[in-house]
Amino acid sequence: MPSGFFDHEQTPALLVLEDGRSFRGVSFGATGETFGEAVFSTGMSGYQETLTDPSYHRQVVVATAPHIGNTGWNDEDDESARIWVAGYVVRDLSRVRSNWRSNRSLDDELRNQGVVGIAELDTRALTRHLRERGAMRVGISTEELDPGKLLAKVLQAPVMAGSDLIADVTVEVEEVVEPVGEKRFTVAAIDLGIKDMTPTRMAQRGIEVHVLPATAGIDQVRELAPDGVFFSNGPGDPATADAPVQLLQGVLDEGIPYFGICFGNQLFGRALGFGTYKLKYGHRGINQPVKDLRTGRVEITAQNHGFAVDAPLDAATATRWGNARVSHICLNDDVVEGLELTDDEDNLLAFSVQYHPEAAAGPHDSAYLFDRFVEVMQRRREGRAAPVDDVHPSPEQEN
Repeated sequence: MPSGFFDHEQTPALLVLEDGRSFRGVSFGATGETFGEAVFSTGMSGYQETLTDPSYHRQVVVATAPHIGNTGWNDEDDESARIWVAGYVVRDLSRVRSNWRSNRSLDDELRNQGVVGIAELDTRALTRHLRERGAMRVGISTEELDPGKLLAKVLQAPVMAGSDLIADVTVEVEEVVEPVGEKRFTVAAIDLGIKDMTPTRMAQRGIEVHVLPATAGIDQVRELAPDGVFFSNGPGDPATADAPVQLLQGVLDEGIPYFGICFGNQLFGRALGFGTYKLKYGHRGINQPVKDLRTGRVEITAQNHGFAVDAPLDAATATRWGNARVSHICLNDDVVEGLELTDDEDNLLAFSVQYHPEAAAGPHDSAYLFDRFVEVMQRRREGRAAPVDDVHPSPEQEN
């Protein structure tokens, strides 16, 4: 059978959720057993970027798009050095790959990296179940096909709430991404599970990016004399990340411009005094609508998070650094999608968003946020304030 064809048709596989619901399908990728948190992603494309996103560490991803694998796998679109998902669930696995950059199949790559997949099950019914009951633990197996026995193993797996996973995904030593063209700024990027495209987007704007381990302290940041500090996306429960929150508070104490995304938004919320909580089933995909509360502009965004910040949507909160307020909300459910910190004159000091402006794979509505970070750093360097109206341009100004 030619490479790229689905060649595990005769290997049965079983999926069991922690509430006892089970689905039978067939194996693809690696055979064996895997356990994690069952979540669904609504993106119709970009599965390679999804599977290699460290934010999905210890999660079993259900693809809501019915046909997966048609573009195969290439060597350009990985967002990290490996696949991070604990397992992958699809309805129809493409029997052929038809993209000019593809050099192997999705099936081949999952098998090569030891990632268990299951196909030919009703992902629509599974997604509806997770929407109604919430994200939950799950197991996939080609070895144990008795639902009751596999359920017993699922119930022994750790839950996501309370999980501290940053150490599993962060770099061990500092890495430097050189700027494209002339160097304009230096940024200390704290790696909580960073995607490769994020420092790339900053480097394209003349930023020398120092990717630091999540264990970095304020002294290590000071040594770089950065123009700004960035906190990345990442997996796990933000309530467990006390050390990065302490570092961020030190950054704010020193008046260094801050930009955070996803996990970095949740930790910014904690640093400002807000709490975090687990969403019922989270936001995952590349089609999530977000509204900028200052301009009314709506962005279609890429997201992957199961936790959110608990902050008031209609009032500013005084902190020792200035006034904190919600800047963006999700139009599906009013979940906090962004925070900003301003001084008494409404000048922007720090900001974060719950989504992924690096947007690999797409959409690119939010790429301007990197330019906003550049603007805040430039104004600080020049000793000028950064009025919010200047860094929140109207839709007419952006066009």
